[in-house]
Amino acid sequence: MAQPGRAGARGCRAATSFVSGEESTAVEKKKKPSPRLNFHSAFWILASIAVTYYFDFLKSVKETIQADSWWFASGSCLLAACLSVAFYCIIYLEWYRGIEDYDVQYPILIPVSTVTFIAAAICFNVALWPVWSFMTPLLLFIQFMGVVMLVSLLG
Repeated sequence: MAQPGRAGARGCRAATSFVSGEESTAVEKKKKPSPRLNFHSAFWILASIAVTYYFDFLKSVKETIQADSWWFASGSCLLAACLSVAFYCIIYLEWYRGIEDYDVQYPILIPVSTVTFIAAAICFNVALWPVWSFMTPLLLFIQFMGVVMLVSLLG
């Protein structure tokens, strides 16, 4: 007759080796870099180009700037602050000083960047709402994703 504890131990060992096999496969997949230009990136870049062309995006932004929009100026300042924090993290902390885990050493930087970006997005939506009304958040999101995917191709 089989002992009750033995079969459970064998099953546990088999499950452990199966899990560690999955973990090693996951680690191998992590090491392989994904191609920079893929369907996802190409889609957002092309969508951003289409929005720029079909909705006269640059012309509308230029007219909003010429109208001395307080909301647009505020959004631009907030976006500049957000980008300053991002460049500080990437260029100075990571490249120059070699700190790869700057979010651990300087935990306030990521929340500050996030809050300023969200505030900038709200300001831009308010500034451009008279132009595209309910389509404004969608158009700005498409433009944002297109820029992010274009930048990701560079580095």
